[in-house]
Amino acid sequence: MTTHPIEATPAALEAIGRLREKHGPIVLHQSGGCCAGSAPMCLTADELPPGPGDVLLGDIAGVPFLIDADLHTRLGTPGFVLDVAEGSEDTFSLEGLEGLHFTTRVVPG
Repeated sequence: MTTHPIEATPAALEAIGRLREKHGPIVLHQSGGCCAGSAPMCLTADELPPGPGDVLLGDIAGVPFLIDADLHTRLGTPGFVLDVAEGSEDTFSLEGLEGLHFTTRVVPG
């Protein structure tokens, strides 16, 4: 069975669509402990350009999903399932403006 490094729930896809309509190009980055802990961050593409140590796990509805290469290795190179939950977190992530926050579940690699 082939596993994908990043997948998304229908609720996450819907939230991404709304955020893209409202903010234009966006990017998702799996955080490694900053701000809201290990929550994925969603920012406009120009606010969070890929860094030299970032790995592109794939895209979700045309939105890149990145993770720091060292963090990905330390986690055992897992895949992730992106979801969204009610309630905003104390973060700069765009979905917080809608009273939501992205979450990820790890899928062992």
